[in-house]
Amino acid sequence: MSKIVVSDIFGKTPALVQLAKEINAKKIIDPYDGKNMSFTDENEAYSYFVNNVGIDTYLEKLQKALQLENSTNSLVGFSIGASIIWRLSETSSSQYVKNAVCFYGSQIRNFTNINPNFDTKLIFPKYEKHFDVEKLQNELVQKKNVEITTVNHFHGFMNYYSTNYNEKEYIKQIDLLRLN
Repeated sequence: MSKIVVSDIFGKTPALVQLAKEINAKKIIDPYDGKNMSFTDENEAYSYFVNNVGIDTYLEKLQKALQLENSTNSLVGFSIGASIIWRLSETSSSQYVKNAVCFYGSQIRNFTNINPNFDTKLIFPKYEKHFDVEKLQNELVQKKNVEITTVNHFHGFMNYYSTNYNEKEYIKQIDLLRLN
């Protein structure tokens, strides 16, 4: 079984490559086909993603990549990557996934009707400015194949380039991902 990292809106960055190495991931899927975009901040990355890629196109990229792998995989997603894993979890492409760990997938709130076909661990921050984290968790916790954890940090705590990066939590989560 291979481990695949599904990036956030920053795409494939040197820090994400390092993270992938630390957890022995075979591959990184990102919205920009491996091109290092070198965004200066989250606003620039978000704007570019929304205007040039979008959630549906990114989901299609992940589905195609999994079909090419043609094996069972463990996915680790961050932000929009976590959200597209969530969307993928109910599609026919879910046959290529054994389990997933999804960090701060805030767009999941728009797809609460999904029932994952594989074990999915959702890791939410203590607060999101666009929605009530606790309300979303209460809605999802009853679903089959879903495990929910809340950490005492903010969206982006695993992303070295985020203002919310937290090194201690990063190290803790990397250790847990190595076991997954």
